Amino acid sequence: MTGWLADHEAVVRMAFFGAIFAAVALAEIAFPRRPRTISRRRRWTANIGIVLIDTMVLRLLFPAGAVGIAFWVQQQGWGLLAGVPWPAGMEILLAVVFLDFIIYLQHVMFHAVPTLWRLHMVHHADLDYDLTTGTRFHPIEILVSMGIKVSAIIVIGAPPAAVLVFEILLNGTAMFNHGNFFIPLKIDRLLRWLVVTPDMHRVHHSVFPNETNSNYGFNLPWWDRLMGTYKPQPRLGHDGMTIGLHQFRDPHALTLGVLLLLPFVGKQGAYAINRKRGGDGEGT
Repeated sequence: MTGWLADHEAVVRMAFFGAIFAAVALAEIAFPRRPRTISRRRRWTANIGIVLIDTMVLRLLFPAGAVGIAFWVQQQGWGLLAGVPWPAGMEILLAVVFLDFIIYLQHVMFHAVPTLWRLHMVHHADLDYDLTTGTRFHPIEILVSMGIKVSAIIVIGAPPAAVLVFEILLNGTAMFNHGNFFIPLKIDRLLRWLVVTPDMHRVHHSVFPNETNSNYGFNLPWWDRLMGTYKPQPRLGHDGMTIGLHQFRDPHALTLGVLLLLPFVGKQGAYAINRKRGGDGEGT
């Protein structure tokens, strides 16, 4: 099993990615939550383009990927889980929950540190909200995120199977909770106790900083409730809210090339958590 996983993890992840992408895309067509304001072709060209660049950069600098690193850590016998005879299922569960909490903290950090926020602006500058928003991250942010993930894998000694499960969940839930499809409100209220739903995470993409700086979770919804960063609904409602950032409102300017340069030339705005702002937190 270990040898098969080492040889096929990339294929397994891509298969899940393709299946979840197709399912969410179809749901967006069949049950749209909000009308699109920008053509899918314009946005998807930039969003998918940046995903392809991210993938090439990761494969170039981390050819073994997170699962390969987990195999190496396991061989070294490193980490908090090493040497303890955990049941396999419990070990995977503990590792996945730990890694998910680290990703929550990482997300908060990218909003708290102004330099990191500049990288993360690429994700938030999207003027519409759909599954491709969940895959749109600057390549440097992806590299920083990979470094944090590798550190977490080493600290806990996450087994390769747990890292593969986590990678699939992280990619899948990122597309799911950025999906522009309608979930009946009663079902949404129940679901958001188990997983971050599109309505829950959409609040995080509001132009208002006090809403942008909430609902950081990607997979498990508990961290926002436990850490006091949960906001149930946007102030203007999901139909009335504006997606994106105040300082980037021209869809014609948000091309792939501009997105790659955005952290270096774009205005930071009043979004970083520790930046002083006016009374209602709306920023400029």
